[in-house]
Amino acid sequence: MDTTTTDTPGRPGGTRPVPRRGAALAVLCAGMFLVLLDVTIVNVALPGIGRALGTGLPGLQGVVDGYAVAIAGLLPAGGALGDRIGRRRMTLAGFALFGAASLACGAAPGAGPLIAARAVQGAGAALLLPGSLALVTALYPGAAEQARALGAWAGISSTALPAGPLLGGLLVDTAGWRWIFLLNVPAAAAAIAGVRALVREPGRGTRARVPLDRAGMVLAPLALGGLVGAVVAAGHGHRGTAAGAAAVAVAAGAGLVLAERRAAAPMLPGGLLRARAFLGANAISLIMNLVTNGVLFTSTLLLQQAGHRSAAAAGALLLPMAVPLAALAPVSGRLTARFGTRVPLAAGAAVAAAGSLSLLAARPGGGYGPLLPALAAIGIGDGLIVTAAVAAAMRAAPPAHAGLAGGFNNAARQVGTALGVAVYGAVAGPATGPAFASGLHALAWVSAALWLVALALVRAVPAR
Repeated sequence: MDTTTTDTPGRPGGTRPVPRRGAALAVLCAGMFLVLLDVTIVNVALPGIGRALGTGLPGLQGVVDGYAVAIAGLLPAGGALGDRIGRRRMTLAGFALFGAASLACGAAPGAGPLIAARAVQGAGAALLLPGSLALVTALYPGAAEQARALGAWAGISSTALPAGPLLGGLLVDTAGWRWIFLLNVPAAAAAIAGVRALVREPGRGTRARVPLDRAGMVLAPLALGGLVGAVVAAGHGHRGTAAGAAAVAVAAGAGLVLAERRAAAPMLPGGLLRARAFLGANAISLIMNLVTNGVLFTSTLLLQQAGHRSAAAAGALLLPMAVPLAALAPVSGRLTARFGTRVPLAAGAAVAAAGSLSLLAARPGGGYGPLLPALAAIGIGDGLIVTAAVAAAMRAAPPAHAGLAGGFNNAARQVGTALGVAVYGAVAGPATGPAFASGLHALAWVSAALWLVALALVRAVPAR
């Protein structure tokens, strides 16, 4: 039986065995699986949602970004809360909120209520993700076994990426788009039962004994939401709305800086924010999700709106991006355990940069061929990067801030998701518009340049 130990006050030797460690890891992977599933499964449903609810491209961006902004803005808070009151408790609360919000998404009568429910769904994800990741690192404390466990965590959870397009396409074409959300309700209930049965809370010595930074928890999502809203509005010519959203972002951002300087225990500890390895790993994670989800969003519109393909057909054509990511995430864990973080990070960024340039030949009505190399290369690059970036970020933080470090890394990725959908959607515009092809070609250069920035940042991450 696979066992490990955790700190337990009052017990001989201070430890107690945790049975079925592999089963506990599998249950914790369900958290990231559900979060990723609701990114990819929603993308293939966007045209159907737009037709059913009568919303255009800005509304569809809101359906994706309402979720991503809530996750990104609240993940550090979720990590800090888990560090303070218990990672297992926060993971369970996150699953419960995620399931309830999924039910609200499935019953939403219009675009506004759907976007609001998606934001609550993102809040649930923000509670469960950092806690589940911190619980994984507590189950596997050794550096080598932790890298392998993180590789398994990324690999199992990343199966949501190939599952999402296929399952989403089938559900949209048969049962309807609402079932992509309703499917989460029994899944969340099963995950809650699994966590309660198999996962134990780490010892109290791993908890941070500091006051909560309430101002930071409020101002961070306001600043990010304002920024994304400004980008979306500006891209569609809504200057007044863009100016208002930008003002909110600037005011909240300035308030966040002041609040963090004055807080007795800031949500983002200065030591972490001054650590080159921590910043470099999170910047790479942000770039990875920005490009990946920007390309995924525009590719979905290209395949369905311009190419007139069904949701199921579009989902199948997106598999060259999703399958390599899921397959290579555990390989990245083994490479990280053997060679350190730099090798998989550099290889992944280089492959993705080269493949992104094939978007220069993509155009509405031009066939699937030019899109295939970009999807495959980005999927391979992501698969090599994801585990190494998470491992580097987690190793840069002390054990007492493991939840916060996991939350910050996931927040960086979700910031990338939100900005990718906002920026790529604004530059490309509707897939049926006259400027879509030229916008897509400009984004090919932008994508390649961002991957090269990620490649340069690898030097900031220690070799081990």
